[in-house]
Amino acid sequence: MLMNPVAVTFRAAIPDDAAPLAAFAERTFREAFGPDNTPENMDLYCSGAYTVAQLRSELKDPTRHVVLAVRGGDLVAYAQLCAGRAPDCVTGPDPIEIVRFYVDARWHGHGLATSLMVQTIAAAERRGARTVHLAVWERNARAIAFYRRLGFAKVGSKPFILGTDPQTDEIMVRPVWF
Repeated sequence: MLMNPVAVTFRAAIPDDAAPLAAFAERTFREAFGPDNTPENMDLYCSGAYTVAQLRSELKDPTRHVVLAVRGGDLVAYAQLCAGRAPDCVTGPDPIEIVRFYVDARWHGHGLATSLMVQTIAAAERRGARTVHLAVWERNARAIAFYRRLGFAKVGSKPFILGTDPQTDEIMVRPVWF
């Protein structure tokens, strides 16, 4: 069924969103990466990253901003920004990181990801950023292609530990303006 992104509303998350966001975030992470990783490593990573307490703490953190995409009361996508020190390979001015960017699989191919990115970059600009960067698993070809279509370019890489498995993320960057 073709879903209309116009029917989606975007808003900033608040600490009361922690429980539904934790459930959604863990589900979409597992859907994206579970098939290519061991259940043990997925469980180990998710047990720390996606608890309600962890998400509530992130939602209260003034260096973070979460954009939710909601349709009919249901969470369908989200992105999280985090201000902080950027990797040395990120050389653009006033950087901010997109630390999470997930869309429910039922919405893939319907334009929601692009709409979410527009909202996320607008939120980054409102926070004073002029450069956005993100890390994406080197084996996530679909995401890498999407980011490239939106003007992101690879500038480096960094390690990512999933459970006990060392992996490599590509670092991609672009200016905030479209």
